[in-house]
Amino acid sequence: PVFPGAMILMLSAFLFGCSSTRTPASSAKQAKGSISATGTQTPGNGTITFKQQDGKVVMNVSVSFPSKAGQSVAVHLHEHGDCGNSGNDAHGHWNPTNEPHGRWGSGQHHLGDIGNITLNQSGRGSMQIITEKWSIGTGASNDIVGKAIIVHNGVDDYVTQPTGNAGSRIGCGVIELAK
Repeated sequence: PVFPGAMILMLSAFLFGCSSTRTPASSAKQAKGSISATGTQTPGNGTITFKQQDGKVVMNVSVSFPSKAGQSVAVHLHEHGDCGNSGNDAHGHWNPTNEPHGRWGSGQHHLGDIGNITLNQSGRGSMQIITEKWSIGTGASNDIVGKAIIVHNGVDDYVTQPTGNAGSRIGCGVIELAK
């Protein structure tokens, strides 16, 4: 015979012991963008991916701009997911916190201030950022969906306001929810 107290204990163990607070990998929110050259003078391309899980967003960006081989280029997230007009329709750096321009992870900076990527001798480079500052598909002010990734012709000096003096826009991509 099973005692009523033991039955409740077994049922509780089953109901609560089998549950998990971990988010399955398949339910992680993801976003992506495909970077294209904004003109013919500096051909190039790239990709950007974002994955949110356990309260953090992991961004991976890879670019290839062969004419910039051995140099560095600045990469920023911009306000609007619109690559028209040679990337200028993306407007300025994404800055929902109204901070001054700066270096990611060092003092004040825009949420879109990603930084510089050093390109190898083939013109390829990549960067990863892991942060709790962004979200994906939430509609909140820190949501990266609907923004643009811009690759600039020069490097970010991390000082000049509000752009970092990074030069013209040679690549652009729109960030969308991944399906």
